[in-house]
Amino acid sequence: DTLHEANRQSGKDHYQLVLVSEDLEPLRSSAGPRILADAALAEFAGQIDTLIVLPAARGQALPGTEEAIAWLKRTAPTTRRFGSTCTGAFILGAAGLLAGRRVTTHWQFADELAARHPEAIVEPDRIFIRDGDMFSSAGVSAAFDLMLALVEEDLGRETALAVAQFFVLFLKRPGGQSQFSAQLAAQFSAKEPIREALRWVNENLRGDLSVGRLAREAGMSERNFARAFARETKMTPAAYVEIARVDSARRLLEERKLPLQRIAAASGFSTLQAMRRALFRHLGATPTEYRERFGSAFVVEDAEP
Repeated sequence: DTLHEANRQSGKDHYQLVLVSEDLEPLRSSAGPRILADAALAEFAGQIDTLIVLPAARGQALPGTEEAIAWLKRTAPTTRRFGSTCTGAFILGAAGLLAGRRVTTHWQFADELAARHPEAIVEPDRIFIRDGDMFSSAGVSAAFDLMLALVEEDLGRETALAVAQFFVLFLKRPGGQSQFSAQLAAQFSAKEPIREALRWVNENLRGDLSVGRLAREAGMSERNFARAFARETKMTPAAYVEIARVDSARRLLEERKLPLQRIAAASGFSTLQAMRRALFRHLGATPTEYRERFGSAFVVEDAEP
């Protein structure tokens, strides 16, 4: 849809899409409808500019047949760029294309991808990643983010923006490259005491968020709390607190036209410099750069956060 609309918006057929499968048997999508491929692997002889490996059916992370893997291994290096959407990353891995590469997939399958392919650098909390000539994206809607980035690279910002406006999408999604926020992480914690501590963090960013304070909120000893927290969230309490404060800061940068010092204080950072370091560490941008890239045109001018 994105590439077709880019052709329409630009008035030229820059992209010619060809669906290639192992054979010409109908493919059943995860939603039910069947799709017919344009060509079979054994028959396809065209030159590929951009090779996109699609995911297996929902809940599957299978590498595909030996014939398909061999074809991909031969073909990918001959293209200008190649990559995957969602669990298609497992197929790239089976073809030996992930060694030393930064890659992402749907968060639900990220641990499995890392376990199967320790040679890869799996980054689970990303919407999409570009690593040289290889790209990868997270689940379903992240494919739009990826494709818009490729269109912008090929045809420029004006065409990419026109495509985004047509589909009522962000050209660059607010929140940058994060699949989900610290607030959502609380919903995935299995144990009630830890959920209570996460809730306390998210509601008291300017307060005392020491391990001792959080342990008291959870009704646990500090030692047991620290162990349980790491087991449930896969991070330390201090790391979670920083992520929650970064989430708060980025939302204020996106939505409020406030001085940076006030945003730092409202998000619980001790100083503006502390916020600047944390944002750069997690988002790869300074507060000013982040606001310029992701700030909404419809901001609240100067209200209390």
